[in-house]
Amino acid sequence: MTKVKTITNICCIGAGYVGGPTMAVIAQKCPHIKVTVVDVNEQRIADWNDADLNKLPIYEPGLADVVAEARGRNLFFSTDVDQAIDEAQMIFISVNTPTKTYGVGKGMAADLKYIELCARQIAKVSKDDKIIVEKSTLPVRTAEALSTILNSTGNGANFDILSSPEFLAEGTAISDLQKPDRILIGGDETEKGQSAIKSLVAVYENWVPRENIITTRVWSSELSKLTANAFLAQRVSSINAISALCEKTGADVDEISRAIGADSRIGSKFLKSSVGFGGSCFQKDILNLVYLCRHFNLPEVADYWEQVIKMNDYQKHRFAKNIIDTLFNTVSGKKIAFLGWAFKKDTNDTRESAAIYVAKELLEDRAEIHIYDPKVSKEQIFADLKSVCHPEGSEATKDLFKNVIVHKDPYTAMQSAHAIAILTEWDEFKTYDWNKVYDEMLKPAFLFDGRNVVSNEELEKIGFQVYNIGKG
Repeated sequence: MTKVKTITNICCIGAGYVGGPTMAVIAQKCPHIKVTVVDVNEQRIADWNDADLNKLPIYEPGLADVVAEARGRNLFFSTDVDQAIDEAQMIFISVNTPTKTYGVGKGMAADLKYIELCARQIAKVSKDDKIIVEKSTLPVRTAEALSTILNSTGNGANFDILSSPEFLAEGTAISDLQKPDRILIGGDETEKGQSAIKSLVAVYENWVPRENIITTRVWSSELSKLTANAFLAQRVSSINAISALCEKTGADVDEISRAIGADSRIGSKFLKSSVGFGGSCFQKDILNLVYLCRHFNLPEVADYWEQVIKMNDYQKHRFAKNIIDTLFNTVSGKKIAFLGWAFKKDTNDTRESAAIYVAKELLEDRAEIHIYDPKVSKEQIFADLKSVCHPEGSEATKDLFKNVIVHKDPYTAMQSAHAIAILTEWDEFKTYDWNKVYDEMLKPAFLFDGRNVVSNEELEKIGFQVYNIGKG
């Protein structure tokens, strides 16, 4: 019988939204295990090591406390990738897997170049056997490609590949990691594969009940991650589709959400209508799923899942068009205040944020957009707009940015505005002095609540003309 390896040294390649918080919690819960997070981005590692915990590269409630407890004890952040790989018994791969922007699968398939580079570096450096854990979201059968690279280009070391995808929600990632509803680990059905699974199970058992740790074959684990995100996004697109009908019929989408959410067969989660879903996973993973279905000649299945994305795009377009239509069919030269830029509250992540695409449509109509977000930097906002509007450095980009002003004070962002658009559900928006805001706006004072976070009745009593998602 193959002996189960006791893990005392872990390396994670990738210090981003998944790798950093995940390893911080593992280090916190397993003080007997040395955890080293490595990244080639020197500034990112410097930020993780900064004495000022407010400068961590990721904002996540509770993260700073976890890092403060474990950093320097058994949690380390480094740019010395080779040394960390050499010392580790278990290596987590947590690098970016963006959607391809070129070649075969452009716009849908996952770009695995960073995964392949990791595999080749691990193979080159490793002198002894390693357990490799896929933490990034990957297409089905990526483990097979990893195994081929690792076991044909190395120094005689043997590698066992596990899939253990993350199921984190940004904004609640630390509580999700500390009290997960499940941990999923997939591996080979061989004796060695099962031994590797047991080694990773033993790490998680330091704080996760064994009954919450699910073990599967590696292919099922890889596909489970894509499927989970597809199902969640499908629920959001479904309620958003109903929100459009509510606005035409006089129904209230929040009342419908409560009514159907009370059905135990449906449940209440992910039935909050909004301007659209964003984040690093939903769109990317569904597009990847669509590509896989087309690759395996399942066009009807591909079309089904692609409709989830189309509905999300429609919701963002519908919101932007409503602003233009309501402001007398033009926003040219008009000041539109954006409250929120992150894709959801309690994170500084802006990937695929609905705000980016609403801004793009309004800028194309020559609006002047004033943006306030409590956690997103001016540099990030401009980077997001460059990625969707114009090639960097073009004259069109310079003209575009003349119409974009980022504020540190929400009241200055809204002062003299023709309209306000709420794009992120930050709790602080509910606490604003809306009487003051109304007094300083141009009239009529329009407010478009893309997250249904403020009180219709109270704002309309003040004098606002309020437009909500899914309320007729």
